[in-house]
Amino acid sequence: MAKLKGTPQSIAVGAACGIAISFTPFVGALMLAMIMAWVLRGNIMAALVGTTVGNPWTFPFIWVSIFYTGRKILGGDYTEAANIDFAEVFAKAVKALINLDFDLFFNDIWPIVFPMMVGCIPFCIVVWTAAYYVIKMMIKPK
Repeated sequence: MAKLKGTPQSIAVGAACGIAISFTPFVGALMLAMIMAWVLRGNIMAALVGTTVGNPWTFPFIWVSIFYTGRKILGGDYTEAANIDFAEVFAKAVKALINLDFDLFFNDIWPIVFPMMVGCIPFCIVVWTAAYYVIKMMIKPK
């Protein structure tokens, strides 16, 4: 991040946006990270770099954590998080999207994705705040 142009503030905001978006159930949400960084006047390239926090090694832990948290917030049974095949859920989501199959979406996907959407909110807030302050402290103004 030291080679990115911009103020420490804008770089930290952008990176924090990308990192926070990685804690959502939306895979490949580069555009969402870019929009969030733009709205908050952050560095868009830093946002793109920040999204690399979400990767094949971290996504399983993130998804189980946000699903568990979402089910806990919603008051549902959260013990099933360990038994969900997220690859299958996202494959079904792609199939439902391509075929505009609303029955598949609302019967098989929504019960998993909705708690993840709810559960990602506290994670995004905490992760954004922590990433912003850590990155801003690491970047020295020129």
